[in-house]
Amino acid sequence: MPTPAYNAFSAACPTREVLNLISGKWVGLTLTALAQGTQRYGELAGRIGGISHKMLTQTLRMLEQNGLVERKVTPTIPVTVDYSLTPLGSTLVPVVAAVKAWAEANVEQVRAAAASYEMPLGGGAETAALVAERASV
Repeated sequence: MPTPAYNAFSAACPTREVLNLISGKWVGLTLTALAQGTQRYGELAGRIGGISHKMLTQTLRMLEQNGLVERKVTPTIPVTVDYSLTPLGSTLVPVVAAVKAWAEANVEQVRAAAASYEMPLGGGAETAALVAERASV
């Protein structure tokens, strides 16, 4: 049976769910961290700076539920929990690693563009005029 043709530009396309799933910053960082091999929760938490324990737990659970990460529990004292990429998750790593590399290579240009676009604080007539001017460009 041939694979159905999907079009993510269509509002009803189920691929939008997948795009939503993989588009978060913590998802990309978690997957690229796991590309280095099987890791325990504490190792991941230490590698991914700034992620809260709650967010790491939610991200790992969501990735496991969607077949991208495998969670292996070993009955030791204390219990050992290891996380690794599934074969499907491994196919996504080159994509998210490329996005990560692009962000690292272009962060200064993006920040400069954003800084040049900043609006004056306070709103009012000055901001409204600036918004109207930029909209006409």
